[in-house]
Parts: sequence; C-alpha cells; structure tokens
Amino acid sequence: MNATKRIIVREEVWAALSSMREPGMTFSELIEDMIEHEKKRRLVEDIKRIQETEELVEIPL
Repeated sequence: MNATKRIIVREEVWAALSSMREPGMTFSELIEDMIEHEKKRRLVEDIKRIQETEELVEIPL
C-alpha cells in the first residue's frame, strides 16, 4: 500500500536528513535504512546485556 503522509520536522532536522541521503535515494528509503540500523543496534545491545547479566549454558549438538 502506497500512502503519502506528511511529517513535520524542524528545518535543522530536514537539513540533517537531506545531507544523509545518497543520490537518487528517497526519504522513504533513507528512513527505512535508519529503522533497520536502529533495529540491529538494539539487537546487539540486548545480546550484550544478556551476556553480561545471564548465566549461559552450552547446548551440545
């Protein structure tokens, strides 16, 4: 589904986003990439937290 939505951002945020875009990249693609990056960052953070706080056991295969 292709829906066009408007998101209000401050001028400096718009400028920062614009500078992050690669040639030919849409803002939608940029935001999708940013979401994926954040998901991966959170996963790594969660894994590190679990490794530091949980007692892990090896499961023989």
